[in-house]
Amino acid sequence: MSGHGNLENIEETDGGFSFRGLFRRYRTPLLAAASLVVFCLVGYAIMQLTNEVRYDDVVGALAATRPSAILLALFFTALSFLALIFYDLNAIEYIGKKLPFPHVALTAFSAYAVGNTAGFGALSGGAIRYRAYTRLGLSPEDIGRIIAFVTLSFGLGLAGVAAIALIVIADEIGPLIGVSAFLLRLIAGSIVAILGAVMIIGRDGRVLDLGPVAIRLPDSRTWSRQFLVTAFDIAASASVLYVLLPQTAIGWPVFLAVYAIAVGLGVLSHVPAGLGVFETVIIASLGSAVNIDAVLGSLVLYRLVYHVLPLLIAVLAVSAAELRRFVDHPAASSMRRIGGRLMPQLLSALALLLGVMLVFSSVTPTPDQNLEFLSNYLPLSTVEGAHFLSSLLGLALVVAARGLGQRLDGAWWVAVFSALAALTLSLLKAIALVEAAFLAFLIFGLFVSRRLFTRQASLLNQALTASWLMAIAVIVVGAVVILLFVYRDVEYSNQLWWQFEFTAEAPRGLRAVLGITIISSAIAVFSLLRPASFRPEPATDEALARAVEIVVKQDNADANLVRMGDKSIMFSENGDAFIMYGRQGRSWIALFDPVGDHRAVQELVWRFVEAARAAGCRAVFYQISPALLSHCADAGLRAFKLGELAVADLRTFEMKGGKWANLRQTASRAQRDGLEFAVVEPQDVSSVIDDLAAVSTAWLEHHNAKEKGFSLGAFDSDYVSSQPVGILKKDGRIVAFANILVTESRQEGTIDLMRFSPDAPKGSMDFLFVQIMEYLRGQGFTHFNLGMAPLSGMSKREAAPVWDRIGSTVFEHGERFYNFKGLRAFKSKFHPHWQPRYLAVSGGGNPMIALMDATFLIGGGLKGVVRK
Repeated sequence: MSGHGNLENIEETDGGFSFRGLFRRYRTPLLAAASLVVFCLVGYAIMQLTNEVRYDDVVGALAATRPSAILLALFFTALSFLALIFYDLNAIEYIGKKLPFPHVALTAFSAYAVGNTAGFGALSGGAIRYRAYTRLGLSPEDIGRIIAFVTLSFGLGLAGVAAIALIVIADEIGPLIGVSAFLLRLIAGSIVAILGAVMIIGRDGRVLDLGPVAIRLPDSRTWSRQFLVTAFDIAASASVLYVLLPQTAIGWPVFLAVYAIAVGLGVLSHVPAGLGVFETVIIASLGSAVNIDAVLGSLVLYRLVYHVLPLLIAVLAVSAAELRRFVDHPAASSMRRIGGRLMPQLLSALALLLGVMLVFSSVTPTPDQNLEFLSNYLPLSTVEGAHFLSSLLGLALVVAARGLGQRLDGAWWVAVFSALAALTLSLLKAIALVEAAFLAFLIFGLFVSRRLFTRQASLLNQALTASWLMAIAVIVVGAVVILLFVYRDVEYSNQLWWQFEFTAEAPRGLRAVLGITIISSAIAVFSLLRPASFRPEPATDEALARAVEIVVKQDNADANLVRMGDKSIMFSENGDAFIMYGRQGRSWIALFDPVGDHRAVQELVWRFVEAARAAGCRAVFYQISPALLSHCADAGLRAFKLGELAVADLRTFEMKGGKWANLRQTASRAQRDGLEFAVVEPQDVSSVIDDLAAVSTAWLEHHNAKEKGFSLGAFDSDYVSSQPVGILKKDGRIVAFANILVTESRQEGTIDLMRFSPDAPKGSMDFLFVQIMEYLRGQGFTHFNLGMAPLSGMSKREAAPVWDRIGSTVFEHGERFYNFKGLRAFKSKFHPHWQPRYLAVSGGGNPMIALMDATFLIGGGLKGVVRK
């Protein structure tokens, strides 16, 4: 039974049915289902609030919008996005880093353009930042702090702006929402008081101790500057909608408070882009003071100007960089690399947006003059077929959007053909020139960035996650709500399904909704019920032999752990690289970076993540180097620091000088105690294997321990005999040994098992290390890998992420559970340089669960972890 399963059983046995455990396991689908329920309730509320509104009135209100209002909306949109760029600039300054302004501006603009439009899962602004800023050299900890800074600053700034506005205009806004002005001022005053207290406490960058966690609050200058930026952003974005509304008696301060509340509720709903939630709050608040049809028209324009247009600009900006590939200027080349990281996500968001547009346009009527023109040149069957098929093509674009974000070549082809076909059908069904122009823009972006979509993976094998299924469900529900709103005066009957006329718009909409509902349901069933397409199996002898051939030709000595045979192996398409991994609970855990040809690394990472997801599990990369972080970011994984790897440079290793005095004394004492060092070559290990086994057994019994696995070797005669073994003898008897892991490149050597007899002289461990290092140096090796110090090097800065602060606290005070500080102190004696190592987890998974699964996998389950 898996360790993860053991814990779950303990929870159920001790406390009966565990709702907390159930929620933790199914958190993502439960939140997705809750968001869908919220959206359904919002859809019902909109239908009730707009009971007296007709579709023609909304179209009329849209047509009556003044050009000057649209120009002002564009101006305020530009101001808002300028402020949004300063969110990232302030965050980068806050963490003590400095990046080129053009790179930050492009990244921040793209992040907000995608986040505002899609606003969920892999298309969030955080994912965009992670992909771009890793390319600019920021660590996962730094990026996490940036994301935390911009998220908290927006949330606190939004609360502050709304609260101050409520205090000022409570008498005016109270009647709009049916709440007394006194209660509004009381709530708003409490919020302002709390924010003020936090600002005063942190005025000098004071540290706030919350149990084991210490948080450095921003100083007064940072608070003030960021609040001004946030206030300016919210004021500008509110002004975008305000200028699009018709003349009204509601003043701008009142509207600002309503807008801030609507945005906040939209964010809290977890509905993509707050769709429907934001609109409901605005309509409910302004419906008594402004004609609802005018409000609806303004909201449609607001979404186009503030959400759609920035996304188009971002795609255009990155496309321009792609078209200028011939430019050799370093700045242009750097911007192009950043654009290459952003473009798949931008096109994914645009494909999602245009898919929604096609679905929604299938349930809205065509202008009468367009239908009259089509009736003169096209048969009814062509128009009906174009109308129905365009809605299905919209759904195809939504599904392809996820593959575009993953750089699938199949998704690129599906998106291109779907967009081309939809462009043609948009002209045949309604002469929809704007719709056709948007689709042409998508096609342009796809062709310009063709080189980025090289992953040869099947789109059909990409099971949609809960977030994407929720997004599709929201689209379908939204289409139903729009259909019911547009044709609310139509008397529904079975005859409508079979009514085919040029003027019969409602039946066309009904058939389109039925089509997308059936296809969406089939996609959901396929994604939820499909069997796992790949199940991990123990490595066969043939696979192990292939893996060993790859290992001996590369530099990573730790890769020799594949020889243990306790891990599954996933090879690259060409068989020149592999990932070794194990499964524990619902985690597929890959050990180290992929081994082999570096050109196969990116595809291996993607294949591993997708295979884990297809099996209903999370993908985890354990003890990976910084070099793999960008590939993990591309695949949607988040990285967390695990500790540091100690690597000694053998080219400068000499037992001379003051810093080596202690080790020289230890080595001299060991020699006086009669210890003798020797290296047994692999072909000769069998002659001493029984002696080594006796030492190993004595060591395990003395430490009351059991053999480990996965990232640590166990005593197995075949494994130990596969590499050289360093031994210490006393009076002709082996009292200590360590197997030496090496490769033919002679770049790095390391050890795995190091076992001592209980009667081995004191200092034997240090002596064995020194002798092995001298042996490797004599053999021409350049580096010695002393292994990782867990939780070492975790940031102690008050602004560090929670993961780092907890890790550093455990490192400082967790000696009763594990010798964290002692292990680092021992390795520090050899004066290594320290390299960070990370844990990367897919799908926004909880790193603690992933780390727990990795611990159980190494220890052999819960019992193995409990035993030392």
